[in-house]
Amino acid sequence: MGWFTAPDYWLSRLVFQRALAGVYLVAFLTAALQFRALIGERGMLPVPRFVRRMPFGRAPSLFQLHYSDRFFAGCAWTGCAVSAMLAAGLDSRLPLWGGMLLWLLPWALYLSIVNVGQTWYAFGWESLLLEVGFLAVLLGNDEVAPPIVVLFLLRWILFRVEFGAGLIKLRGDACWRKLTCLDFHHETQPMPGPLSWFFHHLPRPLHRIEVAANHLTQLVVPVLLFTPQPVATAAASLMIATQLWLVLSGNFAWLNWITISLALSAVRLPHTAPSPVPGPPPVWYEVVVSAVAALLLWLSHRPVRNMLSRRQIMNRSFDPLHLVNTYGAFGNVSRIRYEVVVEGTTDAVPREGSDWREYEFRGKPGQPHHWPRQFAPYHLRLDWMMWFAALSPGYAEPWFGALVERLLENDRATLRLLRRSPFPPDAPPRYVRARLFRYRYTTWRELRETGACWERTFVREYFPPTRLAKVVQRP
Repeated sequence: MGWFTAPDYWLSRLVFQRALAGVYLVAFLTAALQFRALIGERGMLPVPRFVRRMPFGRAPSLFQLHYSDRFFAGCAWTGCAVSAMLAAGLDSRLPLWGGMLLWLLPWALYLSIVNVGQTWYAFGWESLLLEVGFLAVLLGNDEVAPPIVVLFLLRWILFRVEFGAGLIKLRGDACWRKLTCLDFHHETQPMPGPLSWFFHHLPRPLHRIEVAANHLTQLVVPVLLFTPQPVATAAASLMIATQLWLVLSGNFAWLNWITISLALSAVRLPHTAPSPVPGPPPVWYEVVVSAVAALLLWLSHRPVRNMLSRRQIMNRSFDPLHLVNTYGAFGNVSRIRYEVVVEGTTDAVPREGSDWREYEFRGKPGQPHHWPRQFAPYHLRLDWMMWFAALSPGYAEPWFGALVERLLENDRATLRLLRRSPFPPDAPPRYVRARLFRYRYTTWRELRETGACWERTFVREYFPPTRLAKVVQRP
């Protein structure tokens, strides 16, 4: 048992598994509450249309075999239930093989969702959850001590998440090398949080210190994960502190929380209560863990080559099962924030002077007086894609026309994704349009005088006034 397992990490494994189960629960809840409008049978990018042109081998999924909205909802809510069971520790009450199967179930269900989610599920934290979730299957329960090789692989993922993000910054935007990126980032990030305005207005010298500390945490500290204790614990703890700082500064879905979960697996937690006394691991368990670990280590050559390449890419999966992936974020930082504002009118003939009423989104900036709210780790997928749509119409081309069509129909599933529709359920708009605005944070004086955290300026038309019979896909 000595060479294969690490009994001192039983509490670290327990905390990591419960934290990961919580992330799984949020991910499945997000899917269950949002899928109908996004990828449902009448969604903007319907799953049935996608699977007709996508071979099973390229996107393995239960929904390749059968799809209906009721079946998808059943899978998503089943994922919620299993995640809650894992968070409550049910896996520890089962035999070793039963606990492993219980961890395998949410991984298989979420893989099925991600592989048909299309652009709505093209975020790096989807693959990260799957890669980490697959390793969790191999961690075992109270019958065995945590396998050393699995603990190493969890640190290896954490290393790639942080070190890859650090490299993409150094190779990307010059502002990271000049330590000036945070002069813009808090204002232009995809979804600001309730404290982002205050982070933006921190003194610029402090922003320089933040960027320098980020480089240290992402390029130097990850190497220390592979050193003896207590250095590895100190390195992981520093990463946790950095991630909590990011949690305060913005809404990044569950990216920060799953990174914190990974770091917890590297922390040797002190414990006063007597630890379980596991027996020797079964031979079949040693064989399975060793074989899968060898496969994952061999597959890791692709993200390593990517990290070493001058053409490093971010957030790419190298296999359809998302077993080993590459990560990274904010290789480039926008200097100006643009937002797409969607409006509708009941006027028979749309004019500039018509009664245009604005749709309000839950998380993305809209009305200047609406202060951002905290949503992470919950993921507002439409709001995030609206940020990308403002960067370039190409991001919106596959789905924006369908969004306009659903708004013209007062589609209930779509309206549930919004904070507020300006039209009653029985009186949909006759025309919908979208306009592009430039947003900036107000100053301290402007905030005191107006109470608004944003100031916005009209830039151009983004999508022309359109009625139901004339909806087109291209914005």
